Amino acid sequence: MSTPVQVKSISKSFGTNQVLRGISLDIHPGEIVSLMGANGAGKSTLIKILSGAYPEFEGEIWIDGEAVRIGSPLEARAQGIETVHQKIDDGIISGLSVAENLLFDRIGLNQIPTFCSPKRMVALSREVAQSLDLDWTDSELRADVYQLGIADKQMLLLARALSTKPKLLILDEPTSALSDKETERLFVVIKKLRAQGVAILYVSHRLGEIDELADRIFVLRDGLIQNEQAPPFKWDVALHAMLGSEVARELQHHEEHRGTTELLKAEGVQLFAESTPFSVGVRSGEVTGVIGLLGSGKSEFARAIFGAEPLIQGTFTLEGKAYHPHSPTEAVAEGVYLVSEDRALDGLLEGWNISRTVSLPFLKKVTSQGLLNFRAESELGSDLIKKLGVVAQSQSSTVESLSGGNQQKVMVGRWLIQEPKLLLLDEPFRGVDIGARREISRQIGNLAAAGSAAIVFSADIDEILEVADRIFVFVEGELRLETYLSNTTRSEIIQKMSEVA
Repeated sequence: MSTPVQVKSISKSFGTNQVLRGISLDIHPGEIVSLMGANGAGKSTLIKILSGAYPEFEGEIWIDGEAVRIGSPLEARAQGIETVHQKIDDGIISGLSVAENLLFDRIGLNQIPTFCSPKRMVALSREVAQSLDLDWTDSELRADVYQLGIADKQMLLLARALSTKPKLLILDEPTSALSDKETERLFVVIKKLRAQGVAILYVSHRLGEIDELADRIFVLRDGLIQNEQAPPFKWDVALHAMLGSEVARELQHHEEHRGTTELLKAEGVQLFAESTPFSVGVRSGEVTGVIGLLGSGKSEFARAIFGAEPLIQGTFTLEGKAYHPHSPTEAVAEGVYLVSEDRALDGLLEGWNISRTVSLPFLKKVTSQGLLNFRAESELGSDLIKKLGVVAQSQSSTVESLSGGNQQKVMVGRWLIQEPKLLLLDEPFRGVDIGARREISRQIGNLAAAGSAAIVFSADIDEILEVADRIFVFVEGELRLETYLSNTTRSEIIQKMSEVA
């Protein structure tokens, strides 16, 4: 069997920080290899080397039996390597249409005439979209790509990558923004590509996905391959190798807590024009889990509470008083904070370090008479790193230089600096490994135990079962289930989620 890609003794350092330490692996045609590892293990660095983003490294890459030097993403693509990165917006060009984004690689390679007519552009882009059965209309293809939701952007990037018929397809957390239906569609495509002889490097923290897809797994920790397995996978061994400690495959449900004081009351809330209004309360001292698929209204509900999106109708009260924030600024002033679904778009500022990012919502803590106290700001960053176990060289490291899980720890941790009344977390575990997920869950639980309230919004049932005391199920903008964890089952939740109006 030929080997389209061989990685031989790859090492990579950033200053004194050695991220990869002699990595060797091979990926055969028609094989799905899963790369596992905690955030900060070196997965992203290896992916960026293979995709041409990091041209300087030690070691060799062999393709079709020949050593190659991949000095740029264009050179990687010329060698038949396509990568869909975890950071979706890195591959999306705002200001261009959906059609132009689907055809962007071909435009850059001059495979499409400079003065291609809009009609021809739409026709060509429809061919690309059909690789994933994306039935976008002509008007949707002509619209600015910025108008797409995060899941549709992910599907666009996948379609663009598949249109080149790659030898090696690298997928970094490809389902993190997809619904179950979209994930199933993607899996059908991946399995078809494997049957066609494409080699696939699949990176995911979701063990169920790896179980279904992978032919082999490599476990990375501290820049070294700690474990290699073929099916049937021994997950206790893999997780021990990944985290350095025994971790059960199924994380246990925590002890349920019940609050007595209603903090937030939503009355007559209507999320969509066609949905039925509902009323519900959130109590201090407990964690509420809101489960819903894409289009369920869970994110709209979170943004309405935070003042980032208006309700069609309905009212809120907070601590028994009328609460109607017209902006996030007003919500923050009331002690209501949101960790948004898309941290890259809504939470990060390019080039900002950890300390500056952490202090941004609470500048009064680090200013005196209008002047910034750099020492106080630096201490905030250092305290957060210690409190949440953020893997970073120092508080001066830029947030975008961190792994996805450590970025999320910063996003969550900064809102814990000034104790909130209510903390809203929209998909807080997206792209986060089991170890980071546990730490974030612990911080959420500690917050509730101290008397505040938290609402975790997620499409993943297991994530909600791990962290929530009380559960709401949203379907098409409507509340289909309101119960405590001890009064329901996983089967009931799934049944409620699958009900249609």
